[in-house]
Amino acid sequence: MPKRTRAGALTVLAIAGLALGTGLAAPASAAPKAPGFLAAKDLPPHSSSSWTADKVTAGVPEETSWDTCLRALPGQKNAWHRDFRTDLDTNARQITVTLANTKAAKALVSKLNKDLKSCPTRLAADPDFEAFGKDYGTVAVEEGAHVYGVHTEASWGASDVRLVSVGRDGTTVTVVNWAQMGDFTGAPVKAFKKTTVTAVNKLH
Repeated sequence: MPKRTRAGALTVLAIAGLALGTGLAAPASAAPKAPGFLAAKDLPPHSSSSWTADKVTAGVPEETSWDTCLRALPGQKNAWHRDFRTDLDTNARQITVTLANTKAAKALVSKLNKDLKSCPTRLAADPDFEAFGKDYGTVAVEEGAHVYGVHTEASWGASDVRLVSVGRDGTTVTVVNWAQMGDFTGAPVKAFKKTTVTAVNKLH
């Protein structure tokens, strides 16, 4: 009887294991790759503070479920986000979603545009708030983008303004949100439109 080597024994065991269905598992499907994101330098310049960017993180942030201006985003799969901040009262966030096909991407853009157009009315339904909206129009980039502004004043004196854009490149939809204390007079609309163009162009 031939002498069995250790290597031979291991080979026999491996073959037996595969025959019984206990061999090495097939590699899991690779996780979807995140689209390209804005960098800190792409945000509208702040007069007295530089921007800091967090890492790109998978998922839609939980607190987005409380955002009446972006009701269509919570629950989306294949989503990522990145937060930005300055040393003062200004912050920003980009949320990007990759949809299964172009039809689904167009539908999400349509829902988000409706959310943003009607957002001030819903916010003003709270007796403690006054809300005002502005439509800053479309931006020519890839499949298009749209920019909106929302200003809120609270009964206790707080005043906040935000700029939000929705853009699409193929099956990928991105939302960029910029916010700070103040009103529309301090909103960097021109610079934010440039940021929106950069955000969409960086997706792919």
